[in-house]
Amino acid sequence: MQVTISRKAHFNAAHRLFNPNWSDEKNFEIFGKCSNPNFHGHNYELIVSITGEINPETGFVMNLDELKQIIQEQVDDYLDHKNLNLEIPEFKNLNPTVENISVVIWNRIREKLDANLKLKITLFETPRNFVEYSGS
Repeated sequence: MQVTISRKAHFNAAHRLFNPNWSDEKNFEIFGKCSNPNFHGHNYELIVSITGEINPETGFVMNLDELKQIIQEQVDDYLDHKNLNLEIPEFKNLNPTVENISVVIWNRIREKLDANLKLKITLFETPRNFVEYSGS
């Protein structure tokens, strides 16, 4: 029997959406005010969902305290109150869209989980704009 558990988290970060091969005018045309050269920020809301078999000895799919610690180390400590474009190596050559941020988070958490567990990331950039990613 497969069950999904989820944990919410949040972090704050700044970014700029732009393609360095384009002019400022084209970046503004495609990304609008999100291409502001002085950056802008979001209060990101994150839901990390883990699916797997219930362990008959513990009754857990995964210990939520362990998941809390993984999220703290792999997301909060890494991304919170950072300028994604300037401080996070993955975004040196990758546009920090909510889509790309969700993939980076998924990769960082995935490497800390048992292989038998499935992972889905839901990342809200705003209350109305969000992305879900479950791996490639």
